[in-house]
Amino acid sequence: MILIEAPVFGGLGSAKLPSKLADLCAREGVVFVLGHALYMRAIHGGKAKNDRIDAHKIAGLLRGGMLPQAYVYPQAMRATRDLMRRRNYLMRQRAELLAHITNTNHQYNLPALGVRPARPAERLELLEHFAEPQVRRSIAVDLSFVEHYDRELPALERYLESNAQAQDPLALAIVRSVHGMGKVLGLSILYEIQDIGRFARVQQFLSYGRLVRPTKESGGKVLGHAGRKIGNAHLKWAFSEAAVCFLRANKRAQALRARLMAKHGKGKSLAIIAAKLARAVFFMLKRGEPFDAERFFAH
Repeated sequence: MILIEAPVFGGLGSAKLPSKLADLCAREGVVFVLGHALYMRAIHGGKAKNDRIDAHKIAGLLRGGMLPQAYVYPQAMRATRDLMRRRNYLMRQRAELLAHITNTNHQYNLPALGVRPARPAERLELLEHFAEPQVRRSIAVDLSFVEHYDRELPALERYLESNAQAQDPLALAIVRSVHGMGKVLGLSILYEIQDIGRFARVQQFLSYGRLVRPTKESGGKVLGHAGRKIGNAHLKWAFSEAAVCFLRANKRAQALRARLMAKHGKGKSLAIIAAKLARAVFFMLKRGEPFDAERFFAH
């Protein structure tokens, strides 16, 4: 058996090391255990500390089933998941360029653009809106990069969708049965989850997706909150975006949010809907059933 502690803040090379060792152990038939570094930091107590003492403690925890373990993502889907994350990163870069165009317009106190820079057909006369040559040049650079992203990203999305269809078309169809769930969000959720069977309870899934608010409690009193950053940031983003898309052209969802806003406020109401969608996706994948709006709004 080989046990390794996953790096918390390591660089790219250190982050890839557990995956390489896991793949090697799988090929050689060696049991591989990946310790959760963030949780394992709490078990290294004692008067003395060295590798031998740490190994003894970890072995004891492993025998008793008390060792906090991290999930080793399967090699077959790892490259596609990383490509999906790269696509999301590039899309955020595109959004920053579009935001810079709008912010530049406000910075120089110019009239409203009157067009949407995100739409290619409305960008043709956008440069004429800016009189100063230097500002116009800056906007031209932004538009040049945006046009390049607009050429590359659709092709990348088609490639990702074809790979997902080949690997698990049923799971993708189930996830996309949610109102407003597009192919990008569906793919992101599908690849970040990988296998819903690794979550025994829906509470574990919500915690993994950073969709709950962990509390510190003692003697029946809440002392504060911590651990919000423990979990999958990509899954958090995907369900947060799904909640926004779920509200579009959905009167029942909008009425639900109005009730939640009256009780919890604007920001928290959206977080509640995101967690509610994640709960629904968990049971949909567990049961192999599409989205049921009646059941969703009944609870």
